[in-house]
Amino acid sequence: MNTEKQLFTISVYTENNIGLLNRISAIFQRRHINIESLNISPSEIEGVAKFTIVVNMAEENVKKIIGQIEKQVEVIKAYYHDQDEIIYQISGLFKIKSELLFEERQIQNIIKESNARIVTVNKEFFVLEKSGKQDEIVALYNQLSVFGIMQYTRSGLIAITKEEMKISALLETYNN
Repeated sequence: MNTEKQLFTISVYTENNIGLLNRISAIFQRRHINIESLNISPSEIEGVAKFTIVVNMAEENVKKIIGQIEKQVEVIKAYYHDQDEIIYQISGLFKIKSELLFEERQIQNIIKESNARIVTVNKEFFVLEKSGKQDEIVALYNQLSVFGIMQYTRSGLIAITKEEMKISALLETYNN
């Protein structure tokens, strides 16, 4: 059994009920497991939520956590993926003084080379958005920090599977 720690993404499909976030996160908290990232989104079926939880732990422990989730929470389906089965992204937002956009040619080059996009511009500031790998977001932060960043925020890891999981058929039967 693999006891080496690595990133795993746990997907949990459940009815969209109040209190589920607390109940699911409590399972990790009781076991002193740090959640690297947690994302909740609607699934392709109305009324069904998808929890995407990224953890760094041994595979045998991930299997135990899945079992606990299935026991303690009313789930439709819970499963995990290793990092080879997932495409990860994070998103960063950068708020910078507007004058720099127009006065610093280097800022325009950084935006173009990093494939960032301008989300909004006004007299006082502009906001850049960049999605990608963590090192890409950090590199952009480092380049922009030379000019002064008014505000910065980034998401945790979000993930999508590389292969079709055939969860749609399961969710369809649940919906009927």
